Amino acid sequence: MSETITFVACKDRREAAALARSLVKERLAACVNIVPGVTSVYRWKGKVEEAREVLLVIKSRRALSKRLVAWVRAHHSYEVPEVVTIPIAAGNPAYLRWVRESTR
Repeated sequence: MSETITFVACKDRREAAALARSLVKERLAACVNIVPGVTSVYRWKGKVEEAREVLLVIKSRRALSKRLVAWVRAHHSYEVPEVVTIPIAAGNPAYLRWVRESTR
């Protein structure tokens, strides 16, 4: 399968919505789910931090992964944004076809 899911954590809903809309408009994503209310615990600059974030769940294609990562890094407010992509192993064939047709 060539389809992927990419996770991106955002500082707030406004940033998440702006990134999601732009990714779909640019055809780097077929669909982006905006998941509010995520709590992230992480180490940053030697300290353990905890933050409320909004998670993007981006449906795209493996062939677009490098462009997608570069695009998020260029448009995200974080110094080191989380951009993690995993392959989709199986799914609704019609939905996966739509993901392929909706991205370029």
